Amino acid sequence: MSQEAIVLINKKNKSFNMVRGLTLTLTLTLLARQLSSLPLFSVMGTMVIAILLGISWRAVLGVPRIANEGIDFAAKKLLRLGVILMGIRLDFNMIIASGPRIILIDALVIVFTITLFWWLGKRFSLNKRLTALLGVGTAVCGAAAIAAVAPLVHADDNETAISVGIVALLGTLGALVYTLLQPFLPLSPYAYGVLTGSTLHEVAHVVAASMAGGKESSEIAILVKLGRVALLIPVAMVMGYLFNKKHRGSSQQHSRQLPIPWFVFGFFGFSLVNTFNLLTPAMEQFILQVSIFLLTMAMAGLGLHVRLQTFRRVGGGSLLVGVIGSLALALFGWGLLILFSIT
Repeated sequence: MSQEAIVLINKKNKSFNMVRGLTLTLTLTLLARQLSSLPLFSVMGTMVIAILLGISWRAVLGVPRIANEGIDFAAKKLLRLGVILMGIRLDFNMIIASGPRIILIDALVIVFTITLFWWLGKRFSLNKRLTALLGVGTAVCGAAAIAAVAPLVHADDNETAISVGIVALLGTLGALVYTLLQPFLPLSPYAYGVLTGSTLHEVAHVVAASMAGGKESSEIAILVKLGRVALLIPVAMVMGYLFNKKHRGSSQQHSRQLPIPWFVFGFFGFSLVNTFNLLTPAMEQFILQVSIFLLTMAMAGLGLHVRLQTFRRVGGGSLLVGVIGSLALALFGWGLLILFSIT
């Protein structure tokens, strides 16, 4: 068989594997949309349902390895595209009205969370690498932050996978709890959005939970969350410095390779479109619906990545640290609302 034929076969297999993974996330998305119309499930919304379906599917039926490529594409690429299109909901006049306190809230959340996890890691005798990944993943933006920081702290694949799994699981539970509690919280839609955007882990979790508060909650929640995402690079550089004091050259080399959250710029680009009313309301609504559909597929992919059995290999210590840290972050976020008089 010629080299050209082998290359062609590999390309076909890769495309087939991509389609299998995307088909699975699409199937879960369509099922989530149907379930969300039922009275019992309507309060959760399609995105949270999609995450739960993904977790359940993997736990019960498993996920074939050949489908991982398409699932990864949905969980990462479609997520970012969905967030970009979600910018059509944001008006920059709201950002101007918010003032500098949003970025201050983000900075305080990150410093508090990473410091707390560092202390908890020592108390529960976790290794420093796993503690750093859990803290950064919870503080900044989940799996993306963990992936950025893992090589800087010299984490192995097992530590990285465990961290991603714990953060994804707790963020998913957080999104579900926030959604269920939203009608009973003494918070305005704006305050609920700030709380959601400043305390939930993944962008997907924030988008899913903030939907319960309506348009205003979603807008400010995504804005607050993207502020945390934008702080990924300086946070990762600091972590790299702390773990590589004796190898400055290596740390600098890794720092130059840190991923830039480019989708933030796309999000703000679509926000400009909305701010200056460049599209008709019908077009804006269509883009919004496409965004929601893509984000639902992304969250199905995210759920399919959660491996419940992973936690058995490390005992309850790391999971307990994640739970305590996540609860403390939620309380800290509530305290920030009081501090900044956001009600």
